[in-house]
Amino acid sequence: MNQTMDLTGHSGRLRRKCVAFVLAFVVIFTTAMGQIRYSISEEIKEGTAVGNIAKDLGIDANILKTRGFRIVSSSTEPLFQVHQNDGMLYVSRNIDREEICQRTSVCLINLKTVLENPLEVHYVAVEVLDVNDHSPSFPENNKRLEISESASAGTRFQLHAAIDPDGGVNSIQQYKLSGNNNFRLEVKDRGKDGKVPILQLQNPLDREQSSSHRLVLTALDGGKPPKSGTMEILIDVLDVNDNAPVFTKDVYSVDINEDAPIGTTVVRVNATDVDEGSNGDVTYSFGNVNKQVRGLFDVDSRTGEIFVKGRLDYEVDDSYEIDIQASDSGALPLRTDKSVTVNIKDINDNAPVIEITSLSNTISEDSRPGTTVALLSITDLDSGVNGKVMSFVKSDVPLTLTPSIQDNMYAVVTKTQLDRETTSIHEVTVIAKDAGEPALTSEKTFRVVVSDVNDNSPQFLFSQYNFYVSENNVPGVPLFSITGSDRDEGDNALITYHILRDRREESKVVSFLNINPENGDVVALKGFDFETLKTFQFQVVASDSGTPSLSSNVTVNVFILDQNDNAPVILYPVSSNGSAEGVEEIPRNVNAGHLVTKVRAYDADIGYNGWLLFSLQQVTDHSLFGLDRYTGQIRTLRSFTETDEAEHKLLILVKDNGNVSLSATATVLVKLVEPKEAFAASDVKSSAKHDEENNVTFYLMITLGSVSALFLISIIVLIAMQCSKSTDYTSKYVQEPNYDGTLCHSIQYRSGDKRYMLVGPRMSIGSTIVPGSHANTLVLPDRRKTSEEVRRLKSTALFTNPYR
Repeated sequence: MNQTMDLTGHSGRLRRKCVAFVLAFVVIFTTAMGQIRYSISEEIKEGTAVGNIAKDLGIDANILKTRGFRIVSSSTEPLFQVHQNDGMLYVSRNIDREEICQRTSVCLINLKTVLENPLEVHYVAVEVLDVNDHSPSFPENNKRLEISESASAGTRFQLHAAIDPDGGVNSIQQYKLSGNNNFRLEVKDRGKDGKVPILQLQNPLDREQSSSHRLVLTALDGGKPPKSGTMEILIDVLDVNDNAPVFTKDVYSVDINEDAPIGTTVVRVNATDVDEGSNGDVTYSFGNVNKQVRGLFDVDSRTGEIFVKGRLDYEVDDSYEIDIQASDSGALPLRTDKSVTVNIKDINDNAPVIEITSLSNTISEDSRPGTTVALLSITDLDSGVNGKVMSFVKSDVPLTLTPSIQDNMYAVVTKTQLDRETTSIHEVTVIAKDAGEPALTSEKTFRVVVSDVNDNSPQFLFSQYNFYVSENNVPGVPLFSITGSDRDEGDNALITYHILRDRREESKVVSFLNINPENGDVVALKGFDFETLKTFQFQVVASDSGTPSLSSNVTVNVFILDQNDNAPVILYPVSSNGSAEGVEEIPRNVNAGHLVTKVRAYDADIGYNGWLLFSLQQVTDHSLFGLDRYTGQIRTLRSFTETDEAEHKLLILVKDNGNVSLSATATVLVKLVEPKEAFAASDVKSSAKHDEENNVTFYLMITLGSVSALFLISIIVLIAMQCSKSTDYTSKYVQEPNYDGTLCHSIQYRSGDKRYMLVGPRMSIGSTIVPGSHANTLVLPDRRKTSEEVRRLKSTALFTNPYR
């Protein structure tokens, strides 16, 4: 049915001309208007008022009530919304300046507002001011550089600049380098590319002193307080052949029997080179030696062993000086010479005798080097050279043999720090060898037990622990166990556990945790709720029972896993008493595919536990209605007939996809009404409107006869009078663009202590409603509230999302 009245006769033609004139005047006036500009800070709360567009444009509030006022935007998720009654502009969602304007210096959001019937277009610009909500960050957390130790001072190495999405003073302003003795930091300003850090070598490097360096580069922005980001710089020092081999001993002197067979090792020299790679690879060779020495001895180029090559003869020569040369394998080899003395000795027939005069079976591992373990007496019945005895401790033990003040007395002492955790019992073998030819030897073996001291802290298997705990856990049941170990023994290895607690706000969760001090089992005194708490962190301290006690701690990260413990909640339909029931009225003449309503629900769980599916459990006629299992939309499957019942009941089941599915049900009552009932009221108003038109024509005829000088002013006054009257009667009947000829409907529901009603015409099958739109949401005051609360709800509830 056409809701605008046909204009007939002369008065109708005159009225159409007047309306066309008004539209042309409004377009010209709108084009000449200026632009309004507001400023807001990013990250302001949703619902914050920006400004009153209608007031700033000079639009009367009464005009807003009769003419549609809205924002025209192509965005699917608008940033702002305008109040329909007073023209106040509000923020509709959180605004991130870096997301909207990226790195532009001035962030402007241009809005286009439309005042309808007749159409007026106004432009509004909202400037979003920057907030220091981002910290500087580097493209990489670690930067590794390789620098030769021969690099000269002043050499520069450019580093990656940090990035800060903020602008202006909130962008990166300076860099800082951690303290060191070799490097300093330079910063160059490259204009729009920002500041670039450059690492400069201040003092030459020495790989033998330090083969690597670790620096920390920090970037700071200009916020108050400033925010920062760091990058670790790891510098590997490359080697240069600047060190010659060094022999481990100052003097090499050895005695050997003259009957030593060919191949017998005389001595093994050893030289080391602190350079690395080929620069530190040492080889051995004879230096300046005569032909006789070369005939009797030879040297292994790799091991440095000097061995007998020919037959020795004490009567020919009783000693030899052998010049050994150690050389590295660098491009320009460096060499070092060392003289080795070889004394040829006669043979003898008496072996030395070893006697233990005093022995300490147990020694503490914290004993200082040089502590006496045993006293030995070593004698040889031979005389002269054959009676001279050499004694030493056999095998690789941290003990050595030193001579005492008295003749033939020796002490077995510690030569290095002992470590019970490495070796708890040492088998000590003392060997005594005389200088006779052939030399005779004796040996004595005894055992030394190393006692424990508390020198090791408890250790955990991992540097930090990550545990995953399902929500709704049973209080008092162990969640997980954290255990450590101690290399000591006895009480020094007996570990107890406790949780490190402090007074920080985030440690409140830790107050509900207990740990078994003996086995490290962690229990919670209450159940966790994933919807409230998703993760937390605490530290466990392990202490041994030694004196003094040693301890260590480890960080424990706990992640709460979601369970399907929340049933779906149906937002629509909801009746006044809170039950899931709604009533829909639709005309009989709708076609197949007509949208009856949409069941809305949400689930507080996440993932599959919060994925909802809709199903139609009961319906009076399966051929009439269909339900989309994913969206909850109810549509007609065919057109209605005269034989179809006037009322249909649909039972909707909403369930989630958890392992144990939870569900809720909703009942929708669909009532069929005749189309003529929807438009009965409009026919009565159309007749009253016809009488009004006759009066309009009378006034127009009088105006045309007025003086030509006042003609333009009279026309404008008449247009203003007619527009104000016709708007009151006709704006109620302006047809919606998506109206399909059916009756209007309303939906009532409750959210908290507010009641809402959605009012609007039935939409056609192809029409859509923008999510989050509140254009046709009215607030129904609760009779239980006072009049003051009702007035407050009218001014605020229109912008409250009922489905949040």
